[in-house]
Amino acid sequence: MESQPSLDVARLGSALDRLTRLLRRSSLPGDLSPAAASTLYTLVTTGPARLTALAAAEHVSQPAMTQLVARLEAAGLVARGADPDDGRVVIVSATDAGRDLSLARRAARGEVLATLLGRLPRDQRDAIAAAVPALEGLVALGDADPGRA
Repeated sequence: MESQPSLDVARLGSALDRLTRLLRRSSLPGDLSPAAASTLYTLVTTGPARLTALAAAEHVSQPAMTQLVARLEAAGLVARGADPDDGRVVIVSATDAGRDLSLARRAARGEVLATLLGRLPRDQRDAIAAAVPALEGLVALGDADPGRA
């Protein structure tokens, strides 16, 4: 039986943290905080959400999410509306401008990654490409059971 290399999870976590910080420091369109960008991305990818569900998904308090949504709304990136089933409940959705900005930010982040990847040796680029499905699987596991992630 062939032995598999052990995974240094601390090293992986550190590399992912450093890559995340590098991408956050990149020049991206829009003047959004990481929390605002994440909230907008969530709305764009998962659709309209209750304010309470959005706060839970982003791991912030409901008052903090209310303030964040107010800033995004003032910038024209999200809109608030009443839930058709319960008028007391606020539903937040991305506007066309919010979707466009989120897509532009993802494209700019992709350009940063493409530039960096282009400077790596071919074998390292291939290793990263091979790891993408496994990383997506990790994200899916975390999304499916966020309390255990």
